[in-house]
Amino acid sequence: MKRKHLLSVCAVFVAMMMLMGMVGGAHPQTAKAASSGEIKQQLDKLEEENDKLEAELKDLRGSLQETENEMARLVAQKDLVDREIVLLTQQAENLNTQISTYALLIADKQDELDRAESRLADMQERSKLRIRAMEENGKLSYWAVLFNANSFADMLDRMEMVREIADADKKCLEDLQSAAKEVSDAKEEMIQQQTVLQSRREELTVLEAELDEKRAETDRLLQELRARGAEFEEMIEQSELMQEELMQEIANKKDEYEDQKYKEWLSTSKPSGGNGYSPESNATWLQPCKFTYISSPFGMRDHPIDGVYRMHNGVDIPGASGTPIYATRSGYVSVAAFQAGGAGNYVSLNHGDGFGSIYMHMTHYIVSVGQYVSAGQVIGYMGTTGGSTGVHLHFGIFYNGTYVNPCNYVNFG
Repeated sequence: MKRKHLLSVCAVFVAMMMLMGMVGGAHPQTAKAASSGEIKQQLDKLEEENDKLEAELKDLRGSLQETENEMARLVAQKDLVDREIVLLTQQAENLNTQISTYALLIADKQDELDRAESRLADMQERSKLRIRAMEENGKLSYWAVLFNANSFADMLDRMEMVREIADADKKCLEDLQSAAKEVSDAKEEMIQQQTVLQSRREELTVLEAELDEKRAETDRLLQELRARGAEFEEMIEQSELMQEELMQEIANKKDEYEDQKYKEWLSTSKPSGGNGYSPESNATWLQPCKFTYISSPFGMRDHPIDGVYRMHNGVDIPGASGTPIYATRSGYVSVAAFQAGGAGNYVSLNHGDGFGSIYMHMTHYIVSVGQYVSAGQVIGYMGTTGGSTGVHLHFGIFYNGTYVNPCNYVNFG
């Protein structure tokens, strides 16, 4: 499993490095200017590279999510192990207390047994001494009882007395033996209970060791997953940076493509007067918004954001945020979308005769793709979304995909 994961990570990394090489080598500097067709091929290749990079990013994010899910599962598992260890520790402490208590009770019973056995031995010794003394003095002899008796009745009394003394000694000895046995039995039972508790304590010790090992293994896996997650995050960050650079390359290549198409069109078109060359249009073009002045005309300029000297494919008309924007001619909505870092919220119209118009940087648009709009119909509102330095409308006109000067069609007098 780990080997498979490592191979997967390596494969992704190698793919990323290859893509970096492709991006870096996709735009060779040549002395001869590329044609629009060649630029379009380069643009298609860049977009294909971006699709591959997006797929790699998706895989990396999926792998990172799987790693985070596995980490969450292990953290929950570790929490359960920790709680189980706490409970086992409490149980072990309770058993230790019980074992210690039994040790004290066993010691007490041993003292009690020692005292009973001492009394029994003392009683047995005294009984032996009394009997021996009576025998030595002749007082216990049946003949002594018989001859010393004053009468037959006195003899019987003497014999009864001897029997009672013997019975009393016997009874005392039996009681002492019984008491000693009870104490001994109680002690043995306590020793057995203590043995059971010690056995249970040993089992808990083994279980605690197993849980400690499991917790250590969980900690090791968590550390490994954290390292793996850090690798994925780093690779995602690198991929996102690569994608950002690639998107900029694509944007630049699109501008280069449009500029080249315009130059190629200029080289084959006839002059129609005005500012530059434009195809003829018999339609009436309306102003796209309330007009005050043009802040940036159509043509080459230093870009206000990136500072690059390049073609400005339209005119910029400043105004107040929320100013209505109108369709300059009737037609169908071909695009109604958002482009980050570029056109922002924008709408493009197809007027059906090769001409189209585009309206950028809106706060929002109120039309949808495929909708028919009439000349003068409100399609959105002026804003500063996308790559913009202030509230304005970027308005452009294109013919068969090539941008032309809007001032040759719209009267901005």
